[in-house]
Amino acid sequence: MMCLPASPPALALRLGLGLLVLLCLGIGQALEKKVVRGRVGEKVSLPCCHEIPSSESLQNYRVYWQKNITDVVLAYSKGSMMSQPERYQNRTEMDLWNLTLWISPVEILDNGSYQCVVQRNSIVVCDEPVILFVTADFSKPNITAEVSAESCESTETVVTCSSHGGFPKPRISGTLNNMSVEWNARWVSESSLSPYNVTGKLVLNVTKDVNITCSVEYNGISKSASLLLEKTNNCIVPPVTPPYNVIIASIIIVTTFILATILAARYLPRRVCSHCCKRQDSVEECMKEYTKASMSPKVTSETSSV
Repeated sequence: MMCLPASPPALALRLGLGLLVLLCLGIGQALEKKVVRGRVGEKVSLPCCHEIPSSESLQNYRVYWQKNITDVVLAYSKGSMMSQPERYQNRTEMDLWNLTLWISPVEILDNGSYQCVVQRNSIVVCDEPVILFVTADFSKPNITAEVSAESCESTETVVTCSSHGGFPKPRISGTLNNMSVEWNARWVSESSLSPYNVTGKLVLNVTKDVNITCSVEYNGISKSASLLLEKTNNCIVPPVTPPYNVIIASIIIVTTFILATILAARYLPRRVCSHCCKRQDSVEECMKEYTKASMSPKVTSETSSV
C-alpha cells in the first residue's frame, strides 16, 4: 500500500498543532514555581535554575538573587560579591557552583517570591522564581469557659479559645462532642508580615456534659486542645418561706386564742346562778343574790338537825 503525501493545508495544520503543544509546554514550565517551606529561626535553601559547569568558573557569570523582583538579596559579578542590603548581611550566602541561596536564621519578613537570574556574557541563561513560605509556630490553644446565665434546664456558657505568636494567618476550627462547630474568630496582627494572635468564641446552652475541641491550623500544621464542660446544676429547689405578713397574722391569731382561753378559764363561774342578773342590776346586787343562793342549802340542813 502506497502512502500519499499530505496536502499542504493538512501539513500546515499538523505543524501548527505541534508548535502549539510545544508552546503550551514551555509556558507551563515557565509558570511552574518551586516552593520551599521553612520555620522561623531555621536555615533554608532556595535552589537556582542553573549550575556552573566544572569547565567554567563564576568569573564568566553574573548572578542575582532578588526578592519580589525589586529587592536585591545577594549578587555576584565576575566572581566577586557585590554590596548587600543590611537586612541580609550575615544571614545569606550562595553556593558558588549550584548557585543555591541559603538564608539563616529565617524571619517572617523573608516570606515571599524570589528569583535567581543568571547571565553569561550579558545573555540571560535562566530566570526562574522560587516561593518561600515561612511558618512561625502558634502557641497551644488555651480554652476557657465562663457561665453567663444559669437555670434548672440549662447553663449558658461563653467558651473562648485563643492562640498567639504564629504565622501565617491561621484557621480556627473545633468540635462539640465530635460534631463540627463554627467559632466566631478574630485575628490581630500589626501587618501582613507580622505574627498573628487569634481568638475564637462560642456561646453554648449546656444541658449535659460536653467535650469541646479547638484547633488552630496554619501551613499544613495543626495544634489542638480540649476542655470538658460539666453541668453542675442539680436543680435543688429551696423550700418556699411564707410571706412576712402571713407569719405576723398567724402569730396574732394564735396569741389571741390563747389569751381568750386563759381569761375564760379564770373569770367564768363554775355553775350558773339560779337566776341571772338583769342588765340594769348593779354588780353588788348580783353578787348578793349569788351569795344567798349559795347559803340556802346550809340553813336547811341546820334546821333539820334541830
